[in-house]
Amino acid sequence: MKKIKVLIVDDSAVVRQTLSDILSDDHEIEVIGTASDPFGAVDKIKEQVPDVITLDIEMPKMDGITFLQKIMAQHPIPVVICSSLADEGSDSAIKALESGAVDIITKPKMGTKVFFEESKIYICDVVKAAASVDIRRYIRKKIEIEPKLTADAIIPKMTSKAMVQTTEKVVVVGASTGGTEALRVFLENLPLDTPGIAIVQHMPENFTKAFAKRLDGICRISIKEAEDGDTLLRGRALIAPGNHHMLLKRSGARYYVEIKDGPLVSRHRPSVDVLFRSAARYAGKNAVGVIMTGMGDDGAKGMLELKEAGAYTIAQDEKSCVVFGMPHEAIKLGGVDKVLPLNGIAASVLTMCS
Repeated sequence: MKKIKVLIVDDSAVVRQTLSDILSDDHEIEVIGTASDPFGAVDKIKEQVPDVITLDIEMPKMDGITFLQKIMAQHPIPVVICSSLADEGSDSAIKALESGAVDIITKPKMGTKVFFEESKIYICDVVKAAASVDIRRYIRKKIEIEPKLTADAIIPKMTSKAMVQTTEKVVVVGASTGGTEALRVFLENLPLDTPGIAIVQHMPENFTKAFAKRLDGICRISIKEAEDGDTLLRGRALIAPGNHHMLLKRSGARYYVEIKDGPLVSRHRPSVDVLFRSAARYAGKNAVGVIMTGMGDDGAKGMLELKEAGAYTIAQDEKSCVVFGMPHEAIKLGGVDKVLPLNGIAASVLTMCS
């Protein structure tokens, strides 16, 4: 299989070496070079054109955003911004996306080497997803930062708790940055008779199927990318397809998922808030909600709605999170019953479902 060729552009020698080691360790990726500034990157590109560039923002001679704009104007290549300046919603992040960046990895201001080493799978996943993007088609679309919509844009808020009684439990999970590894740990610890699970992991379109297939090969329960109308069965987890919202629905005692288009909710599609609100409406006290590592606040309001509907809610703790954003926001809103380390979540879910 042809390997994904990656060029790393960062002024930090430690970052260049660490990223190079992480990416080179993946058998699907080949690091063809590194550069400490955009001018060195140009020389490398002349020698060999990469499939993906990882690019810092703060660099000598030329900043990363300016270099990104030049790449997209002259020779479009999928670019993943890798910077401590690119917090979600920051001016730098917005400018990078507007300029054509495919994705963003936010480096911590301290402990960068440790962060990279603990996020190996996530970083490799982001690079692989970027390589699958048709960059010329992508940059032709004008990228606009839309208003931050709530789940109201997809599903109205429940006005009554009345619902058909059922004893069947269902588990709903939301994750973002660092979630690919967190989900692996969680799902690997579940037995075959686990109640049906619906998962939203923020991930690009056309990548969730491969992610689900990989998990299916290592877990006891079956895992697949969700399709419209799929039933939630015991021993099965459904992962929302990239760029589509996923809602939990019920017909009698049968839970199933609805896959639909719609605007970004909490700046995401799929949105955890949409999944959680639908679970509050159609499962209520029969649901167990889990919110994991991730940047931003998607899922926080939905988790509060789940709790108010009688569901049991769990948040991953700060120490085991790659980014303690989504769980922290859910905790702040009062939507969390229990805060647990990643390796304790599966057991708690099983206890609440028994």
